[in-house]
Amino acid sequence: MTLTDQPQKKFRDVLFGSARLKLYGWLSLATQIGIVVTGGAVRLTGSGLGCPTWPRCTEESFVSTPEMGFHGVIEFGNRLLTFVLLIVAILTFITVIRARKQYRGLILPAVGLGLGIIAQAIIGGITVLTGLNSWVVGLHFLVSGLLIALASLLVWRIYSPAPEPISQLSHLSRWPIIIFGSVAIVVGVVVTGAGPHAGDANTPRNGLDLEVWQHYHSYPAYIMTGLMLIALVSQWQMQKSWSISVRALAIGTLIAVLQAVVGIIQSRTGVPALLVGVHMLGAALTCSVIAFQALALKRRY
Repeated sequence: MTLTDQPQKKFRDVLFGSARLKLYGWLSLATQIGIVVTGGAVRLTGSGLGCPTWPRCTEESFVSTPEMGFHGVIEFGNRLLTFVLLIVAILTFITVIRARKQYRGLILPAVGLGLGIIAQAIIGGITVLTGLNSWVVGLHFLVSGLLIALASLLVWRIYSPAPEPISQLSHLSRWPIIIFGSVAIVVGVVVTGAGPHAGDANTPRNGLDLEVWQHYHSYPAYIMTGLMLIALVSQWQMQKSWSISVRALAIGTLIAVLQAVVGIIQSRTGVPALLVGVHMLGAALTCSVIAFQALALKRRY
């Protein structure tokens, strides 16, 4: 190695060294959750058509113009975040490739995140071109939920925690939690399409009864919360310590309970935008904790 190669190697080690994997894993998860929150801000501020076309922001410009005002800035800012996610995905993928002998099982989630971000950009464009069709908006969120779960898998495999004793009851709760949690999230997307926050004043809603579908959304969410609590108690009785599985279930139960409280308050106060935004953050976090509990309870004692 020549003297000129040494700075380049040092730069590559700093940027793509295996020591960076934990950082990139958490960045992947944080940015996937973050774009759900910023996407919610776009819709809740009525900025969904702040950039009225795609891939350009206007017919003449790729960026927001002063004439587009506040809504244009909000929508274009959310589009820019896609590039942040893509940069994180590229950094993660290169680092995983360089460390593949040390970290197994990371290539597929890293590739999946990169492809998913591209798919999300296309779905986002379709969302704009269809005038914020509520079903396309719902698909946009569901894909984000899958990417959040994939980023959670990436983080889990980076840390590769040792197998733990898992109680029979906790292990049996694993798939029901996944199923009821997923149903609650999907029905929640339908509820969002029936709600008042369309992203633009002229965008029609899906025509479903909001009050009725709020109940349909709450039932599987309550069942998921109860199952998490049962699994948590069972796992704690076995281990009597804050092990990884106990922490995953405790955090999941806490988030589920807070989601229920926020959901009840927002339904009784006319669905205010701020609480809807908080509920969207909770939904993104729920996607992550469902994935973590599924991984933590996978091994049977």
